[in-house]
Amino acid sequence: MDLGIKGKRAVICASSKGLGFGCAQALAAAGCDLVMNARGQETLEAAAEKIRSEHGVSVEAVAADITTDVGRADVLSVVGSADILVNNAGGPPPGMWHDWDRDDFIAALDANMLSPIAMIKALVPGMMERGWGRVVNITSQSVKAPIPQLGLSNAARTGLTGYVAGTSRQVAGSGVTINNLLPGIHATDRAQALDGPVAEREGITLEEARARRSATIPVGRYGTLEEFGSVCAFLCSQHAGFMVGQNILLDGGATNATI
Repeated sequence: MDLGIKGKRAVICASSKGLGFGCAQALAAAGCDLVMNARGQETLEAAAEKIRSEHGVSVEAVAADITTDVGRADVLSVVGSADILVNNAGGPPPGMWHDWDRDDFIAALDANMLSPIAMIKALVPGMMERGWGRVVNITSQSVKAPIPQLGLSNAARTGLTGYVAGTSRQVAGSGVTINNLLPGIHATDRAQALDGPVAEREGITLEEARARRSATIPVGRYGTLEEFGSVCAFLCSQHAGFMVGQNILLDGGATNATI
């Protein structure tokens, strides 16, 4: 399928690895020129060069922390204008409800709610002026069904979801769509960060912890970066112009819900 976005300029936050990298690869395969961002210079440059060599598109790499004012300013100074924005940032650490204080919540809100909102406010007005734009926010399956040990993520990402629900309907008439992509467990560093403590606590190997988690997913495995990136690219395509303010689960059926 031709996604109709060849030559579009896409900004992908936190994209040197993991789900962000999967999205960057898929958008590059569709012919988009990219601005990639991550905190680690070396890993980011390697990821950018891989995409350049494989897809022949322009890739600008900006090493910066997208969750800070300074980091966003660095990225936006390179971006100029963009047709596509993929918001992404690592999730806050797991824990229990009684472990977190105000500073923990502020850090989670800054990273997973207020930073994507700031990027939307910076780039969507230009999209509206040009009459076309796509925003995809990578959130979590936890906004559909909370994950107890990820209370910080539950709170921050659900806050972003509420913001998108209203904002997406205000900008849709200008040809700009904003939607959320809700990953379940995928084969990323984040999965290892969650499986590691389980393995340690239960006295089992990391492989056994992964097998246990995989058994709770109807498809029986973790998702792949390629699958995730392909769905993201579709949401950014010319074919998704009638999708507004939606929350798309990509979790292998793990969220047990009717709607």
